[in-house]
Formats: sequence, structure tokens, C-alpha cells
Amino acid sequence: MPSPSAAAHLTLLALLSATTFYCFYKSLRLKKILKNPNPNSPSKPKLFYLSQTGTSKTLARRLHDLLLSSTNLPFDLVDPSNYEPEDLHKETLVLIVASTWEDGKPPPNGGFFADWLAESAEDFRVGSLLLSKSRFAVFGVGSRLYGENFNAVGKEFSKQMRALGAAEILPVWEGDVDGGDLDEVFGDWSEKLVRVLNGGGLGNEGMGVGYGGKDESDYELISDSDEEDGEENGGDSGVVDLEDIAGKAPSRKSTIVVKSNGKLNGEKEMVTPVIRASLEKQGYKIIGSHSGVKLCRWTKAQLRGRGGCYKHSFYGIESHRCMETTPSLACANKCVFCWRHHTNPVGKSWQWKMDDPIDIVNSAIELHTKMIRQMKGVPGVKTERLMEGLSPRHCALSLVGEPIMYPEINSLVDELHRRRISTFLVTNAQFPEKIKMLKPVTQLYVSVDAATKESLKAIDRPLFGDFWERFVDSLKALREKQQRTVYRLTLVKGWNTEEIEAYSSLFGIGNPDFIEIKGVTYCGSSATSKLTMENVPWHADVKAFSEALAKKSGGEYEVACEHVHSCCVLLANVKKFKINGQWFTWIDYEKFHNLVASGRPFDSKDYMAATPSWAVYGAEEGGFDPGQSRYRKERHHKSSH
Repeated sequence: MPSPSAAAHLTLLALLSATTFYCFYKSLRLKKILKNPNPNSPSKPKLFYLSQTGTSKTLARRLHDLLLSSTNLPFDLVDPSNYEPEDLHKETLVLIVASTWEDGKPPPNGGFFADWLAESAEDFRVGSLLLSKSRFAVFGVGSRLYGENFNAVGKEFSKQMRALGAAEILPVWEGDVDGGDLDEVFGDWSEKLVRVLNGGGLGNEGMGVGYGGKDESDYELISDSDEEDGEENGGDSGVVDLEDIAGKAPSRKSTIVVKSNGKLNGEKEMVTPVIRASLEKQGYKIIGSHSGVKLCRWTKAQLRGRGGCYKHSFYGIESHRCMETTPSLACANKCVFCWRHHTNPVGKSWQWKMDDPIDIVNSAIELHTKMIRQMKGVPGVKTERLMEGLSPRHCALSLVGEPIMYPEINSLVDELHRRRISTFLVTNAQFPEKIKMLKPVTQLYVSVDAATKESLKAIDRPLFGDFWERFVDSLKALREKQQRTVYRLTLVKGWNTEEIEAYSSLFGIGNPDFIEIKGVTYCGSSATSKLTMENVPWHADVKAFSEALAKKSGGEYEVACEHVHSCCVLLANVKKFKINGQWFTWIDYEKFHNLVASGRPFDSKDYMAATPSWAVYGAEEGGFDPGQSRYRKERHHKSSH
């Protein structure tokens, strides 16, 4: 029988052996998982480089060789300009070596990748679990001489990846190309990274590495650091809700000056620094002091041959040649379904400094085409469509706010038409006198968000006390227009979907050519809206409502078109737009411009064109252009259970 001292030694030896074996097992276990995270997925780990002068590319190649020799993991070395960001959710291990270029922006080869990541992180529809299967690390390459922009790209990537559910296995490291120690810092980061991938601990620096399926039991966690981003712990995100904007922006005393043309022009700027920062974060390009332009997702989609918006299906708009803009970011309503979360000013009359309409058009086209050029090299973008996109042919004056508030709206419309750019203008039915004074536009919309005074007040939350009278007068003003007119209905379940009888009673007031009926787009939770996904109707609901509304019209309107993807249906005036059993909802844009240039009176029937069979209601295509390639996005949302 061994002595007590010998027994203690044997016990200690057994414990040490067990501990050594367990650590060795964990290392093998992690390596096995990293090499084959999902037997059903062929995706290799990815090493991306965003590089302008070649520095980051060289570092990435060096890391690629080190990983291959030290971890035996088969990384793909990837130039993001040749990668489809929509596939990022399939990746299980992602490393990024990212340079920061001018003004804190990524180099050209990573522009689209960075834009996609930023938009996805801000878009509630994408879901916070999109990258939940991914583990990642970022090394930033930049220069401290650029102050606050030093390694801005790398830091934003880290923040955005985490916002989309990815787990960071190493905090962001930052290399300074002008500091003289870039190679040394990158070498230290690479060594730490190798230790993590081989199953080594990180002390207090690690955030854990895991690989595998949906369940945490599918992978090993190296550490359980509770380090979180300040914003996730209730810190100031820097985003200001415009409902609470008062007092937050620098104060500006309003003065009045007289322009050379004798018109009064308020010197107070509509877009304050705080409003500008909030809108720019959402992707808006601000023009002057009160206008804006933004690249629509459908423009991007049709550039890539992935289909156009509902206006393409209903009216023949070329989505890749459509510019979405507004000459007035201000609005007179605070609608519950505002998809901009009220990040724009409000007002009942023009009280701001006013920019020249030609300057607005020039800047809008310049900024729009610049955003189009940035799509060059994006996977799927067709050269022919890209070149066409550089010459916009359509302008949707409906981006945000109330375009008709702009005092020079007629001059702006004239300038667009002079350039043979068609105009679709949307007004919120609170400025009837402006509607009366408006020159012919290609298609004029009035938002009819509710059919009764009570529901309109609840949904639009208008600023005017006489909002209902203004609403009705706006519909009457629409009736006097000779060009194409549209009622635009936004269906909100639980708010206005039961008002079929009341809606039908409005038809005779404005006598519109068309009635667009669209399900509300849920824009996420905010202090300004009580809507939830329960308020969003299905396409079947929109179809049923549209058919019932058409029936109530007594045959004056019929269901003409649909765009399933947008949950949108079009009613059209039968006498005007259905000829010998065929619909003519499309527009002959060249003929419209010729009619405008002629100076002679004309009406909506003078520039109509035949609707293609695939866009007609009930067609198998559901309003999707068969000349395009359908691309279905995958959604990744937390379970409600």
C-alpha cells in the first residue's frame, strides 16, 4: 500500500494527465469543427482583403500562407469585388484585412461589400441572426494622420458583423502604415489568431470562437467574455429621432431676405447638422439645404437583372434608369407607417432657405449617377444596363417629405421634362392649392391613407387642424387634372382595411385614372409608431380588398395588374384604359415628352401604351418580368416561440 505522500503524488499526476488530455481533446475537437463546420456545407473559411495600393492584399496573402501552414485550414483568399455579399450568411469563418481610404471610406474593390454590410446592419427586415453561424476577426490598415477616420472601415465592419449576429473571435486590431510598425503589429495579431484557431485561450481578450450549426452545442467556446458594444448596453447610438429633435440641433435664428426675383426666401436651413447626419446614415445624399436623393433597391436589382419594381410592371418604368429624389424633405404629416421613422422635418408652410431648381436637378443627377457608377463590378451587374443607368429617364418625386411644398416645383418639373426625364409626383393631400397650380406631370399621385376623418387623423397624424377639408379639396383638385392621376392606398390591418364602402365613396370626388393598393411596409419598432407585423397584410389580403373595392365601383374600375413581390395591386378605369379587352396601363414616355414640348393641351389617353401579358392581374408571372432573373433572399429572424 503506497504511503500517503506517494498517494498524493499519484493523485496529482492523474489530475495533470486528465487536464492535459482534456485540453488536447478540446484542441482536436475545435480543429475538427473548424475544418468541417457543417458536413452538408461545402463553404471554406474566407479571408477577404480590401486594398487600394496593395498593402492589405500583401498582408492577406502572408496571413493566408501562415494559416495554411499553422492551422491546416483551407482558407479561400477573396477579393470582395468578385464576391456576392448575399452569400455571407453561408460562411462560418470570416477574416477581413481592410484598408481605410479617402474620407474614411473603403477602397473601390470593397465598396459594394461595405455598402451591403452597412445597409443590412441598418435594415430591420434582414434580421439580427443573419450571420449567427459566422465567426470573424478584422485587422484594419490605415494611417493615424487621418485622425478620426483612422481605420474607420475595419471598426465599422466589426460593429456591423456583430449587429448581424456574428461572433468576434478577436477584437479589431489596427495597423498604422505611417507608424513604422505595421508588419510587427500584423504579425502579433496573426499569431494570436492562429492560437485561437488552434484552440488556445486568449485570457480576457477573447470573445470565443465557435463553428457549426444553429445550436451552441455544435461548437466549443474558448472563453465567455461579456465584452459588448456600448450601444448594445444602452449607450448613445448617435441616431436622433426627429420626434425629439427640438433643442438638439444648433440653433439658427431665421432671417428673411429678398431674392433678386422679388420672392421672399427664408435663410433658416431645413436640414440641420443633426438631421443631415441621421439621413446620411440611412443612405440619403443631401442636396443643398432641403433636397435629397437615394438609390432605390429596385434600381440596384434591375441593374443586376433581378427584376424591377411595381412601377415597372404597372407603367413600364425602367427601374435601373429611375432616380428617386425630393426637393423638399419636409412634410405636413407624421404617418404611423412612415418608413423613414420621421427622420425629416415637419411644417405647414415653406419657411426655409430655398435652393435653385436647376441646381437641385443638376446635383440630383450628379449624385445619382455617381451611385450608379459605384455599382460597376458588382456581381451580376450588366454593362449595358449600367451604361443606361447613367442616363436617368424617370424621376420619382416621392423619396420622403412633401415635394409639392417646394415653391419652385413647377420650374423643377419643367427642367426634368426638358431633359426628357418623366415625373411621378406624390403628394399627401394637404396642399390642394399647390395641386391646382401644378403643371402637367407624367403621373400625379395623391396618398389616400384612410377613407374617414377619424381614421385619417389616426393614421396620418396631420399637422393641420382642417386636415379633412384639405384632403377632400385635394381630391377635387385631382379631378381637374387632364394627365394621369392615381389614388395611392396603403393598407394597414386593424386600421383601414375594413373601410371598403367609405373608400369607394371617394372615387367620385377625384375620379382617378388608377388606384394603387399596397400593403404597408413594416419599418421596425420606434417610439413614433405602434405598428407591428400583425398590421402588415399578406398579398392575398390585398387582392381580396382590391377585388371587393373594384366590385363596389359598379364596373367603373377593374383589377388590372399586380406585383406580388411588392404586395401591390392596380385598379384601372375601364372606359379609359381597357380597349377591346386589353389593358393599356403602360406609358409611351417618348410621346409624353413630345406632347409636353408641343405646348398643346393633352390628356392621359394620349400617351398610354399596351400592358404586357405578364403584368396583367392573375398572370402566372405575378407581375415579375420574365426577361429578368428571379432572386429569392433568405430571411433570418429570431423565432417568436
